[in-house]
Amino acid sequence: MTTQPPPYRAPAMHPGGVAAAPASVAPPWPAAGRGPGGAADRPYGANHGVGTVVALVVLGVLGIAAVAVVGFSVGLAALPGAAVLALVPLALVLAAVRWVDRWEPEPWQSLAVAFGWGASVAVLVALLLNTGAVLALVAAGTASTSADLVAATVVAPVVEESIKAAGVLVVFLAWRRSFDGPVDGLVYAATVAAGFAFVENILYFGGAMSQAATTAGGGQAVAMVFVMRAVMSPFAHLLFTACTGLALGLAADSRSRHAWVWALPVGLAAAVLLHGLWNGSASMGSTSEFLVLYAVVQVPLFLAAVGLVVWLRSREARVVRTRLAEYAAAWWFAPAEIAMLTSLRERRRARTWAAGRGGPGARGAMAEFQALATRLAYLRQRIATGRAPDHAAHEEAALLAALVATRHRLQTALPV
Repeated sequence: MTTQPPPYRAPAMHPGGVAAAPASVAPPWPAAGRGPGGAADRPYGANHGVGTVVALVVLGVLGIAAVAVVGFSVGLAALPGAAVLALVPLALVLAAVRWVDRWEPEPWQSLAVAFGWGASVAVLVALLLNTGAVLALVAAGTASTSADLVAATVVAPVVEESIKAAGVLVVFLAWRRSFDGPVDGLVYAATVAAGFAFVENILYFGGAMSQAATTAGGGQAVAMVFVMRAVMSPFAHLLFTACTGLALGLAADSRSRHAWVWALPVGLAAAVLLHGLWNGSASMGSTSEFLVLYAVVQVPLFLAAVGLVVWLRSREARVVRTRLAEYAAAWWFAPAEIAMLTSLRERRRARTWAAGRGGPGARGAMAEFQALATRLAYLRQRIATGRAPDHAAHEEAALLAALVATRHRLQTALPV
């Protein structure tokens, strides 16, 4: 039985702590330390400030309010069970988001803001405007059933997708520095949608459970709602809002800092169209007609979305591989590091290896080293495509300095 070599070996360092880059490299790697005006560069991974903390607190309070409103609507007795059922599709969606966001995981603060927006602001606004639209239609003389149909197929798609899109836009503008492209757009859109769908599912599951408590055979109704929302369509809201996220992601890929102004309406229109199509098909009186439309339209759309995500992930891998190779040519990375950093499987093996050799500290240093390298690759991509901010050289310097420090910390944590 042969022993498999370790997936990673930290390279020997030059006296200065980094491998010296040849003078012919262009553009030259700047010396790390100070940003414009002599101010120290903000280190990678620094906290996001008081504003983020305030936003999370406010969204948390609003989220509690949204769940309370839903609880009073369905009955407090049904709320706990409905929340437990709603955790099932939420877990599926969050697992999918985590799978998509493997190459360059987004900051947890921005993901928390995205989820909080979907679970609080989006829910409260949707409840207010959707209910208000039904009441206004009925007051105008529209039959109750017709008002519900119009609200479901026209009002709800416009209201819900608009307020969810606003959440994605908030993250896009607040975290523009780390919003790199379509994959990031998908991740944030899916996270906003996950928060919204979670509370909405509590509403639907709770309503079915309340009716089941007073109706013979009510358990079957609960099971049907669960199958519809947790089995057949757990990714429905994700698919709708993904259109907005993709549009903003493409805007982030553009050289124009104002591309989102035209991209957002295009993505929003597609999201509203898909949402209206889904609600319209779900409102059909015939179950067989709904199932046919589900099989002919919804399933292919979902499969196409999966194919797009797989392609976008492979595109991310190419970016990391291409840009880190440029740094390797300037002696910033050893060949073994490049082999490890350009494969998700090898990254995972490297973290496991580091943990086995040096414990949690070594594993953490390895994970940070991988994250810094990925961040560096995406910054280099923005520089190469003309989308880099004015302070890109200083940010690159700060990342390289952090990378060298982390590599040293990793070497120190590993036994000789």
